[in-house]
Amino acid sequence: MRARALVALLVGLAVGLTGCASLPSSSAPQAVGTIDRQVPATSIEAPVPGRAPDLLLRDFLGASTDPANRHVAARQFLTDDMSESWDDEASTTIVDKVDVLPEARSSNEATYTIRANKVGQLREGGLYEAEEGSYDARIRLEQADGEWRIAALPPGVVMDRALFLGSYQQRSLYFLDPTGTALVPDPRWISGGDDQLAAQLVGLLVEGPKSALEPGVRTELGDGVTLAGPITKADGRTGAVGVGLGGVRINLQGLGGFDTESRTRLAAQLVWTLSNAEISGPYRLEADGAPLDDRQPDGWSTSDVASFDPLAGANPAIGLHALREGSLVKVDDGGLVPLPGVFGTSGGLRSAALSVDGDLVAGVEDTGRPAPEPGMSLLVGDYGTGESAKALDAGSITRPSWDLDGSSAWVAVNGTTVVRVVRERSTGNLSVVGVDTGAITALGSNISELRLSRDGVRAALIVDGDVYLATVVRGSGGGYSLTAPREIGAGLGSPALSLDWSDGETVVVSRAAPETPVVQIAVDGSRTDALPSRNLTSPVVAVDASPTTELVADARAVFQLNNNDPANDRFWREVPGLTGIRAIPVLPG
Repeated sequence: MRARALVALLVGLAVGLTGCASLPSSSAPQAVGTIDRQVPATSIEAPVPGRAPDLLLRDFLGASTDPANRHVAARQFLTDDMSESWDDEASTTIVDKVDVLPEARSSNEATYTIRANKVGQLREGGLYEAEEGSYDARIRLEQADGEWRIAALPPGVVMDRALFLGSYQQRSLYFLDPTGTALVPDPRWISGGDDQLAAQLVGLLVEGPKSALEPGVRTELGDGVTLAGPITKADGRTGAVGVGLGGVRINLQGLGGFDTESRTRLAAQLVWTLSNAEISGPYRLEADGAPLDDRQPDGWSTSDVASFDPLAGANPAIGLHALREGSLVKVDDGGLVPLPGVFGTSGGLRSAALSVDGDLVAGVEDTGRPAPEPGMSLLVGDYGTGESAKALDAGSITRPSWDLDGSSAWVAVNGTTVVRVVRERSTGNLSVVGVDTGAITALGSNISELRLSRDGVRAALIVDGDVYLATVVRGSGGGYSLTAPREIGAGLGSPALSLDWSDGETVVVSRAAPETPVVQIAVDGSRTDALPSRNLTSPVVAVDASPTTELVADARAVFQLNNNDPANDRFWREVPGLTGIRAIPVLPG
């Protein structure tokens, strides 16, 4: 509740900081392609005179997307008594495909049923939670001074998903991974004017991460750190803060014990949260009225905390690699260059992964042994020398996924067990350590894909064809667990085949449906956007991605999609060096 009080203090308005959206409960494939549609926020300011009751009810749903002053815009559509008693804070439900069905009507009273697909809930703090099901509510209207008004409705707010997406902004707060070296996004849905956005985001950042993420992250804006006054422009002006030029000034207190590294991490959280919300710097950060760091007396910019850039990709010098005919090759201008050692000569590799720094390789090799002997081996070794060792044998092993510092590769074994293969950098010795996956195995019988986010704090999984996200938590004894799994791919309409992280906020998924084989899903499950399908031939069997590019292997070749291309000119192009070749793309991570 501390952040809510701070926001109210700073912006002077009781703006609702809740938000979510979800997927249609219908499993029809075409639903996926419609999620990217947004409509402008409702412009309804007051009930239209003479409005028919069913239309007035729809107008009320549109006005409900504005939470300002306890939904004052929506209360105009209620009778005086209903306006006094309506509990708009009870819940906020996002729905899709709203039907307004008449039940009864007389000259001065009308009853309707609202029926829709329930797709999500908005929680306090701008949090989205996917929720499938049906929504039914009975609404009674009556004549008041010759105009129809709502006289009875259930507690809580209902919002149409399309109107919600047009009225709210999705912005990410940034917290720190356990090592304090990477930023982890925590998406929130925000409503209100642009001049309130900076205050809302900072208030929520001070309040802390959402509960599901909290065990996996840390923050420098923890207990004892508070705002020492309102947020202003960098020169102290109080108007239009965060809008246009002029920067932002944030004065904090409670930082007496902070060293230089702690202050830099704190600055990174604030700067990237504001910058990625399109709030321009300079960011003048102060501690009790003095500069947060004497080296930055005039403010911070993103270049001052560039090492924390949450959208940075891997070192481009590592380059693209590919599995071709069971061996790992580097794709460069001179052609396909096999890696040294077994990785480049095996002929039996089924999947492979490079560490983020490109120094290490993990590969799953077909042993060629008949059942009931283990059919797969996991090999881990050095990229430059090709020296490798076998870590384990199993009936099935998923594509490896490296953690942030390259100390371990994660795999799911035999569909039910997740392990970390830890490699000692100095000796090359391998050890296999189990991961607590009780929360994951409760979801289904087969984990067919596991990919760690680049910050190492989340895991994206395919379990029995469904897409889930879990938080990676390191225990006090050094062990790891996957906690708080939640489905983010509801409504895909067909089983997921492969997935990878595009950036910290989105996962790219290939699915069995031929008409929309590749989609992009927000980590909070609020959006599923269909990626172009031009030039692809189903099935798309493998996906690899970076913040700038998606790569897929379809039935014919390897294709790439450039995220910087104009929306009307985005289509899959064959990857130079792999034209006409069936292969599986491999990027670091």
